[in-house]
Amino acid sequence: MSTITQGRHARHPAEAELVERAEAIVPTLSAHAMEAESTYRLAPASVAAVREAGLFALTVPRDAGGFEADLRTLARVGIALGSGCPSTAWVTSLSAFSKRSVGALVRDDARAAYFSDPHALVCASSVAAGHGEEVAGGLRLSGRWHMASGCEDAEWAFLLVPVLRDGAPAGVGSALVRISELAIEHSWRGAGLAGTGSHTLVADGLVVSSGFVRPPANGRITPPPAVVIGAVVAHLAPMIGAARGALAAAGDLFAGSYVPSQTTHRRLTDSPLARHLYGQATHLVDTAVGRILDVAGELDAMDPTDSVPVRERSRLRMHLVSAARECRQASEYLLDAHGASGFAADNPLQRFWRDLAVGTRYHGLNSYVTEEDYDRVLLGLEPPVSLAL
Repeated sequence: MSTITQGRHARHPAEAELVERAEAIVPTLSAHAMEAESTYRLAPASVAAVREAGLFALTVPRDAGGFEADLRTLARVGIALGSGCPSTAWVTSLSAFSKRSVGALVRDDARAAYFSDPHALVCASSVAAGHGEEVAGGLRLSGRWHMASGCEDAEWAFLLVPVLRDGAPAGVGSALVRISELAIEHSWRGAGLAGTGSHTLVADGLVVSSGFVRPPANGRITPPPAVVIGAVVAHLAPMIGAARGALAAAGDLFAGSYVPSQTTHRRLTDSPLARHLYGQATHLVDTAVGRILDVAGELDAMDPTDSVPVRERSRLRMHLVSAARECRQASEYLLDAHGASGFAADNPLQRFWRDLAVGTRYHGLNSYVTEEDYDRVLLGLEPPVSLAL
């Protein structure tokens, strides 16, 4: 019997089982990764595999038919999926995080609609080139919302919306919108993570009823670390998975008959420095895994109502940025060992490398801003420059 046809999930698997489900579908994701990249959209077989494994319901509340997994489990699942297809892992991880964070905000009819199918894919966009005008009964949306990863396969979009009140800016609110009510502009042509289909959502005078809208807050409110830093965890986990995928691809090279060009070596493992590159890459990826799981565990243990000092938030973010850098460096070491043939179009190593180059430069992993804040906070030079700390 399939995973998702057993009713409303009468039992709730532990973290280990959910990770095992993710690991079990890695071969399917890997087999269709090039298809996703060439079509700028997740491969249907990969979407079906994730859904069949029940992983689109990963963070859905239990009373809505999901597993209500914590952030650490989300990270482990994202890492596992990323080793097969980083694009599929990216979309799955962001969908799971959106359900976790948006689900805590919506109420009544909006919540019932959002979770009506716990196995639906959802997307989000905070990159607005549009606005919402307050009207009787809701918010009228017009404009574009960029970088909506997975939007072509999603049922819902959560949009951050600059709100106009009587024609004047009133702050930033949000709207929960069915994808079927929006147009999709095929704008995504990334050098990496091409398969995420991070296209643009377009609204043209769409009125979203008040029950699906959150008005602007009075004054600037910083969300709790579980949301702000948790979002970074959700973006980073698939990238650590990509680094693991690169290790696996390079491991096949080391285990095979590849001979370094113009050397007396009879195989790659004869070279002590090639072995050293592989060992260093493995160590860097292992360190990155430890960092993200430690941060996710700390976030899970926090009370959402507690005030977390900026120094502590900066420390957690610094660990995630360091993990991203470690993964990029690991991929460089592996390509150094492989040589130019590692960049052949059909070599998965170069795809993991490109995906890492793009995904680890998501704005939440901005290294120079994070490092600037960390240095300032350590020396008592508050406030931080980041508005998301």
